[in-house]
This record gives sequence, C-alpha cells and structure tokens, in this order.
Amino acid sequence: MSANDHATMASSTTPRRTSPLRKLLRDPQALSTAGVLFVIVLLGVLSPLLASHGPNQASLDAINAGSGRAGYLLGGDQSGRDIFSRLLHSINTSMIAGLIGTGVSLTIGVTAGLVGGYFGRRVRTVTDWVFNLVMTFPGLLLLIVLLPLTGGDYRATMLIFGVLSSTGIFRLVRNLVVGVKNELFVDAARVSGLTNLRILGRHVLFVIRGPIIIATAFLMGSSISLQSGLAFLGLGSNTVPSFGAMISEGFANLYETPMQFIWPSLMLGVINASFVLLGNSLRDALDRGRPKPAKITTPARPRTVNGADTTVGSPAAHLLTVEDLAIAYPTPSGELREVVSGVSLSLDAGETLGLVGESGSGKTQTAFALLGVLPTEAVVTRGSIKLDGRELLGLSEGELRGLRGTSVAYVPQEPMSNLDPSCTVGSQLMEGLRASQHMSRQAARAHVLALLDRVGIPDPRRTFDSYPHQISGGMAQRVLIAGAVASSPRLLIADEPTTALDVTVQAEILDLLRDIQQQLNMAVLLVTHNFGVVADSCSRVAVMQRGEVVEIGKAGEIFGAPRHPYTRMLLGSILDENGLRADPPDAPVQVATGTTEVLEEKAS
Repeated sequence: MSANDHATMASSTTPRRTSPLRKLLRDPQALSTAGVLFVIVLLGVLSPLLASHGPNQASLDAINAGSGRAGYLLGGDQSGRDIFSRLLHSINTSMIAGLIGTGVSLTIGVTAGLVGGYFGRRVRTVTDWVFNLVMTFPGLLLLIVLLPLTGGDYRATMLIFGVLSSTGIFRLVRNLVVGVKNELFVDAARVSGLTNLRILGRHVLFVIRGPIIIATAFLMGSSISLQSGLAFLGLGSNTVPSFGAMISEGFANLYETPMQFIWPSLMLGVINASFVLLGNSLRDALDRGRPKPAKITTPARPRTVNGADTTVGSPAAHLLTVEDLAIAYPTPSGELREVVSGVSLSLDAGETLGLVGESGSGKTQTAFALLGVLPTEAVVTRGSIKLDGRELLGLSEGELRGLRGTSVAYVPQEPMSNLDPSCTVGSQLMEGLRASQHMSRQAARAHVLALLDRVGIPDPRRTFDSYPHQISGGMAQRVLIAGAVASSPRLLIADEPTTALDVTVQAEILDLLRDIQQQLNMAVLLVTHNFGVVADSCSRVAVMQRGEVVEIGKAGEIFGAPRHPYTRMLLGSILDENGLRADPPDAPVQVATGTTEVLEEKAS
C-alpha cells in the first residue's frame, strides 16, 4: 500500500459533499420563495374552509362591494361574487393547470430525450424529425383552434400545451445525454453488464437531473401564465375561477373599483416570480460543473460484413482466439478505411498477453472489439473473435451484455474518470454485481466489502461509503479492479491500468493483478505502451503498428532478440541511466540583431 493511499484513507479532514437539499436550506431566496409557494398552495387547498361563499355564488348586495364588508373580505366583483373566494379557488385552477402542462411535457420530453440522445444515429434522427415537426405548429393558435374539441375544459387544453412544450424539454435532455453518454463511467457501467434502461435511469438521468429540475420550475410558471392568458381572452369555461378571468373582469371595471384588478394580478405575479426565483436557486444548488474526461469511443454494437457464425462450437484450443480481425471506418467519400487489419492472436487461461504499440496503433480498437463496444460507425469487415469456442462477432447487444462483467471484464485507464462522481463507490460496485449475479442488496454489500478487502484497501467500509473524489488515484484503480473481478471472469482486459499513477502505485497495481490472476486462473490481455509493465507482467507480447500485429512471441524472446525493425525501434527508444544521448544539439538561430541564440533544446 502506498503512502498516498494510506494518507487518503487515514485523513479525517476530507471534505464531505454538500447535498443540494442542504444548499437550498442555506439559501434565503430558496427558503423564502418555497415558503411563499407553500402558503399559497395551502390557501388553495383550504379554500372550502376559508371562503364563506362559493366562487360562483352571486349576490346583488355584493356588486362592487368594498373590502372589509361582512362576509366579503376583499369585496365583491361587478357580478356580486366574493373576490376572496374566487382568488382562493383560482389558486387551485392554476396549480392543476401547471401540474398537467408540466407533467405531460416532462414525461414526453425526458423520455424521448433520453432515447434520442443515448441510442444510435437512426433513433436520434427519428426523434429529432418528430419534435422538429411539432415545433413548426403555432402553439397558441392551435390551442385556440382546438377549444371546440376540448369543450373549453382547461385541463384538456393544458394537456395539449404539455405536448407542444415538450419540444423544449426534449432538446434540453437530448443535448445533455449526448454529452454524458460519452463519459467513461457510462462506458464502465455498460461493460459491467448493466442494461441500457438501468444505465439511463441510474447514471445518465441522475447526472442530468439538475437542468431538468430547473426547467421544471420555469415550465410550471409558464403553464400557469398560459392558462391565465387564455382565460383573460375569454377562451374557456366562465364557471371556472381563474386569475385571467378575474383580471379581465377587473380591467373592464378598472375606473370604478381598481382593487378588483389589483388582487388577482398581484397573486399571479407573486406565483410566477416565486417559481422563477426558486428556479434560480435550484440552478445554483444543482447545476454544478463536472470535469469532461476524454473518451475514445461511444458505446454501440458494430456492424459486420460477410456475417459470422455465432453458434457455440466444439471446445477451443485457446480461451480467446482472434483471427484476421479487420476494423474500418467510413471516410467522407464513403469508402472504408481500415484502422485494424488482419490481427490474429490467442490467449490461454492463466496467461498474460501484452498488446504493445504507440498511440494510434490499434490496441484499444482491438480491445473494444473484444468487448463489443466499438462506435456505431465502425465496421468489422472480416475476421473472427471466439471466446471459449463461441463466436462473438455478430452477437446481439443482449447476448454481449450477458458476457460482459461475467465472462469478460474490463479495467479501464484513468480510474477517476471511470467512476460516476454522483454515486458512492459501494453503490457502483453493488449495481454491477446485482445486475450480473442477481444478488440481494445485503449479499451484494457483503460481497463488495470482501472484494475491497481482497484488493488491499485498508478500510473497506469507509471506501464503500466514499465518493470518487474522496479517494486517491491508486485507491480508485483498486476499486475498478475489484468491480472487474467481482464475478470471477475468465478473461480480463486491462487497458493501460497504470496510466497516471506514480511508480510505487504502478508496481502495487501490477502485483495485485498478478495475485488475482493466479487465484482465479484468469487470462489477462494487457493493453499498454509501457515496456516496463510488459516485462514485469506478461508471458507473451504482441506488437502492433498501424493496425497490424508485426511481431508476436514470448516476452523473453521479444526483449532479447526482436525480429521486426519497429519492435527494435520501440525497445531502442527506452531511456535508461546507462545510455547517453547521441543526437546533436539544435543549430544556433540567427536573430535580427546579428547575435546568435539557441531558442530551445530538443526534448529528450
């Protein structure tokens, strides 16, 4: 265990995450606006008890009655109806209208936004086309035209308004999902075997909830304003009490009793202002910036050309067999350009194969092909990938999901970026375990705590309850390894598992992988560009250049007598303390003054 990890776990001064609810409780604006809305809604609920007259009950004695008259707290309107009673009942009308319009808009917009943003280009094109079509409808005019069909019922009108306003929610959610689905922690959840529905609900929707909640507050105010506006124009039933109808009647009687106009205008203004200010407070509490880690691909199943046999054959000679694998991407001209070409390799149980090469050599593309998480535009033009005799190319997403996290596991690079920052470490590990092993919550918790102890974490319970930002990089990598081996996979793909870790932690992580491999008799495909890692951990090495395997053999043979010039070049580029630089220094550069200066040394 490194000093880094010990210091992280031993520290008792780690700041705890402040929950959005606690932030709201500390915000005077949020408390005041929420309190005002609560009092207004409570007045509406208690209107049958507080009002001494019905909202449509008229009396000739109360026509244009002044405020404070017995039984008429705020006076009477020009029809002799109690203004206070109508004001309270108008609150109920407005809140019901807001809930219907907002609820329908959220249901349609959020659902379509999640689907359109997360799934492939075809689904996104269909959803975009449908909502673009809805946006072309003139909303207010359409509501007025459809009033005869709705019978003037404001609830039906608000239902239609919810459908029309769902386009804004759809675009908000869709754009947020397009960004979030590229996060590495979403890839990690998918590789662990979680279903798309669970990923959308637990990881994607939870992360983008802030802007949706903020939009809900503003949409609620917009729905109330629209219902009041239609009532002001006289569109709807005149028996339904509404702020708009009261403002319209008060405006007509403005010069005789101006207070009939003031009371409903003031109440409507307070409600709308409270929702707007509450939305601003929600934005401050929820809309926190998050780091955007880089991503290599987007999760999708590749297309195959010249189909592949997906049946389970006879027992294979190797646990993993890759034959003549080729992966291509379309160019702007429509032609396919291969980025992986003719890759063939094999891997046995208990063996570690190092896949080595410089950046862009095709290492990660090959690894992602084994996992079935190549991007949508990727095309597997030929080849075969067999795991224990079963062909993987051509399997459906559901069949691949059944293999991920159970038969094949994945340890990604950049450990901090592959953990969901909004969830505790324990909840993320339990989620993948329960999805693949169908465990109860109690059994999954006990198993996860045992795994954390197994990978050398000194305080498993504390780590279980911690968020990713509260643990070190080395600790996060141990957590990812624990999640990968939770289901005792037969094949572990480790993609640069020691990247961004200090040397001491790198050695500990490699020792941990080696120990777990021996315990489970697990095959390990180690994707790396670090020959030091290869020499320490791998029994065989495959060297890739420009998408091709140019040399493969035992690690000792590769290091002792490399055959391919590219392999010799990679080994020759390794710096050590015994070698001196033989390249000449940069030539002097003549500057305008006539003097010479060396502007920059060549980087080693």
